[in-house]
Amino acid sequence: MIQTQEQLSIRRQCELLGVSRSGLYYEPVGTNAEELALMRRIDEIHLRWPFYGSRKLCAVLRTEGVEVNRKHMQRLMTLMGLASVAPKPRTSEPSPEHPVYPYLLRNRVISRPNEVWAADITYIPMATGFAYLVAIIDWFSRRVLAWRLSNTLESSFCIEALHEALNRFEKPDIFNTDQGSQFTADSFTKVLRRAGVAISMDGRGRCIDNVFVERVWRSLKYEEVFLHAYDDLGEARAGIGRYFRFYNIERPHQALGYQTPDAFYRGLVHRAA
Repeated sequence: MIQTQEQLSIRRQCELLGVSRSGLYYEPVGTNAEELALMRRIDEIHLRWPFYGSRKLCAVLRTEGVEVNRKHMQRLMTLMGLASVAPKPRTSEPSPEHPVYPYLLRNRVISRPNEVWAADITYIPMATGFAYLVAIIDWFSRRVLAWRLSNTLESSFCIEALHEALNRFEKPDIFNTDQGSQFTADSFTKVLRRAGVAISMDGRGRCIDNVFVERVWRSLKYEEVFLHAYDDLGEARAGIGRYFRFYNIERPHQALGYQTPDAFYRGLVHRAA
């Protein structure tokens, strides 16, 4: 006779599910206003000095009269998806389920649109919570090709953005990301493999490899996000959407000869065609 779920003990159910009994009864604690303010300040400091790790971030905050220990700082940085750009020792191997691909851009000169796309995730503060933003950017023109906002770090919102970019634009030769689990997941890399796109991943602790995406985040946050206190995901989505339209179509870039990313991207694509 097969035991039903009601006949199984709590201990046995936890064993079958691979979770601890304490984890079964855990209820997540919401982030309070004080901690949200702290996370926003950490994000601002990280944008200014991206090479600062948890120790230096704690030191900067102490000069501002904010006491936070390193363990607390590391927890918040993990929650926010932040990491210092300084190289770190490799202390563990990637999970077999999430293979890591080699970095393909070292010493490579990017010379045209759709040669390399890059993607990254950043933390977005809101008045009563926070969200995560992923954007896919053409490396050469800096044009934001697609983006999605989510209140979780599951890979689905990254996959949605990738599908949109591939459906709307000519596929790239190479797609570059960091080694975040959203990008190393088979559900994400499978989309690229099926499209015939070469996959490139930054070295561990080498966020600087995606330097153009980091510059987009800096512009977005100083020119849009930090100027507003979004009430919810809908308001954040509307504000970020307006900014990316401005960024692509109206905001000139010195590195592009003071053209906008959209004009630079479309002009060179048409010329190549």
